[in-house]
Amino acid sequence: MDIAWLQLGLFMLVLLVPLAISRYFQLALSLDMLSAVIRMTLQLVLVGLYLQYLFELDSVWVNSAWLLVMLLVGSSSIISKAKLPKRLLYMPVFFGLVLGLFPVLWLMIVFLLSPEPLYTAQYLIPTAGMLLGNCLSGNIVALQRLFGAFSDRKAEYQGALALGASPSQACLPFVQTAMQQAFAPIMASMATMGLVTLPGMMTGQILGGIDPLIAIKYQIVISVAIFVTLSVSVAATLLLCVRRVIASTGRVNVFMSK
Repeated sequence: MDIAWLQLGLFMLVLLVPLAISRYFQLALSLDMLSAVIRMTLQLVLVGLYLQYLFELDSVWVNSAWLLVMLLVGSSSIISKAKLPKRLLYMPVFFGLVLGLFPVLWLMIVFLLSPEPLYTAQYLIPTAGMLLGNCLSGNIVALQRLFGAFSDRKAEYQGALALGASPSQACLPFVQTAMQQAFAPIMASMATMGLVTLPGMMTGQILGGIDPLIAIKYQIVISVAIFVTLSVSVAATLLLCVRRVIASTGRVNVFMSK
């Protein structure tokens, strides 16, 4: 069942509600909200048109290039939202996403979905997009908490170093806290899934006419895959960032910027 462009445009008038909330409470977010919605709409339309071409072309090189673009843009977005210097932390974040994405993506494509050929864009690109998209917020939270702790709990860190702890030992509590807070939302979501929330992928499949039990199987797979990808990417990103910014003397070379 298609949605007419006029219907879509009329529905988007509901955005007046968050805009009114921003204005009433003087949040100064109206321009940011409009910018985010406009960017989202334009990007999705352009991506939709491009994916039509991508699915028809189905080239291993084009698909690989698109995955690389997704990783590059995702890394940039994480660092920007976490308000950290890209020059210093771009590569740790990028490789953290790579380490989280590719093993799980490979398992899903090879052993579960098994398209022919394996690099079929219809399966490869949307699956990678779901995994990466759900990793962004977790990595942003983890990096904010980690580098925020270096600033807010500076005395604790320096005290541990003074007592003979290595830099990695001294910052371990910060890494643990960052991971716990990054994992909390997705664990809460999984714990209530099916009772409180009906996930978008499952709902979309059911609306598309798929048998509910088949849709549930796919949702279980993607939920587990997202959780594993998030866990690995957050852990790898934090460890790589710690190695990148902490000198052998224990000096931290970056703090949260305003």
